[in-house]
Formats: sequence, C-alpha cells, structure tokens
Amino acid sequence: MRATFGRELKAKKLLEGMLIECFIPMRYELVTYSTGKKVKKLVPAISNLMFVHTTKECIQTIKSTVEYLQYLTKPDDGRRKPITIPDNQMHHFMKVCDTYNDKLVYMTADEIQLKEGTPVQIIGGTFDGVEGTFVKVEKKRKKQVVIQAQGIAAVMITHLDDGYLKVIS
Repeated sequence: MRATFGRELKAKKLLEGMLIECFIPMRYELVTYSTGKKVKKLVPAISNLMFVHTTKECIQTIKSTVEYLQYLTKPDDGRRKPITIPDNQMHHFMKVCDTYNDKLVYMTADEIQLKEGTPVQIIGGTFDGVEGTFVKVEKKRKKQVVIQAQGIAAVMITHLDDGYLKVIS
C-alpha cells in the first residue's frame, strides 16, 4: 500500500493499534541537524511504501476512513486491481530488510530491469534460505542478489561471497 505524503509511519502505528500486521522496509540514514549535530536515524527505505497483511474486507473498511492510505494497483483486464504479495515472497523480503545491513540497496519497481536472471537461494550466513534472482550490475565484480516483493519493491544484497548461492529451478 501507499501512505501518501510520507505518512507511512503514522499509518503503521494506526494499523498496529488495530492489531493489523504491517511492515515498512527501514534503513539507517545519517541526518544532520541545523546545529551541525549528525545522528544515525532509522527511516523508511522507500518513501510512502508499506505492506499490510489482512483481509480485503478489513483493509477496505480502514481505507474508507483513512484518506492517506491507498492501494498499490496493477492493470488487469482493463481495470486496476490491488496488488497481493504471496506470504513466502514477503517473508524473504522482510528477512533481508530486517537486517538493516548498510550494504543493501533499495529499489522501486521502476528501477528494476530483470528481463534475465537465474533464481537462486542463499546458503549460509545472515540471509540463509532467502530466495531471489542473481543479477550482474554494471561495473560491479561481486555476486549480487535481488529479493523482490511482487514487482513493488526490491532490495539488493550488494556483497555476497562465493559459495553462498545455490541455483534453484
């Protein structure tokens, strides 16, 4: 879903207050205040983006009263339908995002061009068991894996040592 005008944290607090499971990919950012003081702050990694795990009826009721909460949609037979992400795919995406690793690169669907790619599973280490797509990024020598959430967002693991990938079919 989208929470317009940077209100994703406000929407998350509201939904969690209703005992609705939701997730916002977060990352640390160095913020400089007017006093010159620099502080590492946890901020949303992708503006306005949040994932909500509930029934269609429940979210429709909430949406009718919370004007800044909107569906992310995709075209389907000439209509726009809300995007639903499979639980397994969401689990992998969250597992990577929840590490707050500074080597992760967050991308929106528009920034991802994965016409070719080999499905892989990470073996061992922090991301053990996570499935994604192997990609080669221009001017980069190390292996990289993109973990997608149904074409909405992706996170790229930018440093992955040899021997940690297994091709899956």
